[in-house]
Amino acid sequence: MNQANAFLILHGKQACNDEVREAVRLRRELGWDLTVRVTWEPGDAQRAVREGLDAGYGTLIAGGGDGTVRDVTEAMMQAGAQARLALMPLGTANDFARAAGIPLDPTEALALLDEPAVPVDVGQMNDRFFLNMATGGFGSKVTADTPEEWKRMLGGGAYLLVGLTHFADVGSVYGEFSGPEFSWSGEFLAMGIGNGRQAGGGQVLCPDATIDDGWLDVCIVPAAEGAVGTLSTLLNGSLYGVEAVSVSGHITRMAITAPQAVDINLDGEPLSCRRMDFSVRPAALRLHLPPDSPLLSAD
Repeated sequence: MNQANAFLILHGKQACNDEVREAVRLRRELGWDLTVRVTWEPGDAQRAVREGLDAGYGTLIAGGGDGTVRDVTEAMMQAGAQARLALMPLGTANDFARAAGIPLDPTEALALLDEPAVPVDVGQMNDRFFLNMATGGFGSKVTADTPEEWKRMLGGGAYLLVGLTHFADVGSVYGEFSGPEFSWSGEFLAMGIGNGRQAGGGQVLCPDATIDDGWLDVCIVPAAEGAVGTLSTLLNGSLYGVEAVSVSGHITRMAITAPQAVDINLDGEPLSCRRMDFSVRPAALRLHLPPDSPLLSAD
């Protein structure tokens, strides 16, 4: 089969997106064999990944938001795929794509197929894989509780609005973080384990993370005096103003245990766990990124 081939796994909500259709048409005019499969229900993305791999496509494209990227990434990891991954960001927040410098315009995003794919790390929590970030605590609950209609109307600002309306419910969680490179225990408001830098509609939790360094970055926002002000700054999209009250580090593996279930958001997928075992799979996937992507290390 021609090497210029790709298999687009497109979120069903984007099936009638004229910009996507135009981007696909232009790529085909350039000589690409570009097949499109549209998802309809849970499990479709995983089934489409298997179809694309079985058909011998050299590149799979995740067309959707951070959740679609996670679904495709996980299915590729489970299959031990040698295919490359490209992204067409079409979600509400597109946190990974924004941090990575991937264009939000579908035609410009597909133009990255002409750039060489680079090896990137993949994070793992228990038996689940993620490309961007696992977040826990109050911010994760905000993300999970944000209605789809609000996200359609307000974009990333919907997360901030829900966070503000839930301020009366702000509460901390006790957790024990233990690994060979990092350990901490105490009450915390929010935490992030980042392969990327931001989640939840622009909440920058791991501002120095890179995706090809063999590490996962850790950020914990402890519950302390002035915690509501800290969380307000966080929900407004930046941790830079509260770095003095955060705990950070980087890991290759780490266990988190808690006496009660912690709300976790894994690249858009809400979970609830009392024990989380994190690890990194270095250079586990080849990803089409801009050559000057901020997520690529300088080395």
